[in-house]
Amino acid sequence: MSRRQMVAGLGALAVPLAQPQSFMKTLAPPGAAALPPVSPVPPPAAEPASPDLVAAPAGVPPERLAEDEGFWRNVARQFRVSPDFVNLENGYYGIMPEPVRREYHRNVDHLNERNSYLLRTEYKPRADEIRGRVGQALGAAREEIAFTRCGTEALQNLIGGYRRLRPGDSVMYSDLDYHSAQYAMNWLADRRGVRVERMVVPEPPTRQATLDAYARALRDHPNVRLLLLSHMNNRTGLVLPVREIVAMARERGVDVIVDAAHSWGHLDFTIDDLGADFAAFSLHKWMGVPLGSGFLYIRRGRLDDVDLAYDDETYPADDIRSRVHSGTLDVAPVLSIPTALDFHDALGAAAKQARLRYLRDRWVHQVRDIPNVEILTPEEPPMYGTITAFRISGRVSEADNVAISDHLFDRYRIFTVRRGGPARGDCVRVTPALFTSRDDVDLLALAVRDVARRFSA
Repeated sequence: MSRRQMVAGLGALAVPLAQPQSFMKTLAPPGAAALPPVSPVPPPAAEPASPDLVAAPAGVPPERLAEDEGFWRNVARQFRVSPDFVNLENGYYGIMPEPVRREYHRNVDHLNERNSYLLRTEYKPRADEIRGRVGQALGAAREEIAFTRCGTEALQNLIGGYRRLRPGDSVMYSDLDYHSAQYAMNWLADRRGVRVERMVVPEPPTRQATLDAYARALRDHPNVRLLLLSHMNNRTGLVLPVREIVAMARERGVDVIVDAAHSWGHLDFTIDDLGADFAAFSLHKWMGVPLGSGFLYIRRGRLDDVDLAYDDETYPADDIRSRVHSGTLDVAPVLSIPTALDFHDALGAAAKQARLRYLRDRWVHQVRDIPNVEILTPEEPPMYGTITAFRISGRVSEADNVAISDHLFDRYRIFTVRRGGPARGDCVRVTPALFTSRDDVDLLALAVRDVARRFSA
């Protein structure tokens, strides 16, 4: 049965989950019949030829291309996606497109074959070239970028290493910021002797209401010297007007660390659009690089305001790479970055952003008339991408939202995730991807209607 058929009327039928096979845990006792022979594991099937990169056609406006399902079916063919469920939880990390997956496998084999020789002689100059390529895509200089294992490591190094705090100063974050970054900010209380302030982003989060909330928080806490700011947060997908908030913070002598882990490769922007001096990025989310890849950014002239990582002496103090020390790494993800950037460039940031917003709009606009469905991500285009959270009115507990996401999977085979953290209660996060089809989000809209009936307060 196709997903289109389910959307047409069969979505309400329960879909039984396959039960895992039980495995024998003990050997047969003496005298028992001989165990059946173990079937040999068949060799892996030959992989199909890797498809060519799909490029966005010249002259077609991104918003119009976003609705061209035939074009995006061709893009989806470049991803190996399980047919067992509809994956709408792509915010955790992004599936590698086929060209990147194959390049990663080649790099794993190359690393294994050349071993320490690659790490000691070949990797560093090659990684330096790749830093330049990343900088070019971001609108930054190579010397402003240092690779990390993920966006979290980049945030922790920037927050923990920020050295302009003095006892009596304050730091601030919001309820929607990433939990690991919140923990790092809390840690500064003991390490730097500062006070930790927490603000709440308003619901509904209009652009003006959000700007007013940050202006009020900075005014009411004049001792704040460091602000954590999520460009696109991982809980509801809200996109903040970062440039304006950075500017108002700078007027008050407040530095800002921007968490751009979810936005780069998802939205169309450069580092100058953010106006930030410090930022953290993930490469294994919306850029489709293998897991274990991210980077931090420190604007030229601000390097002295971040400590060396554990007094690292691998690089000189005037080299940004001295602000990261991750030990011996799996370098295959970094070596695969150029192929991921090739894939990104072929489509273009504007086309990716338009398609991801289109998928979000398609399902949201089918359910926003339901009285007890709260959409937590605003309709203003600059303030959202594809990540969107919803909540059933009155169902704000962790248990409620786990039950809702379980129901979506058990009945409709749609995989989502419950998110906590928003001040007004938990929610369910929905994250389509480039391989998501129109039928997938139509099925979600049908399923949300069912959820709204079943979980009404």
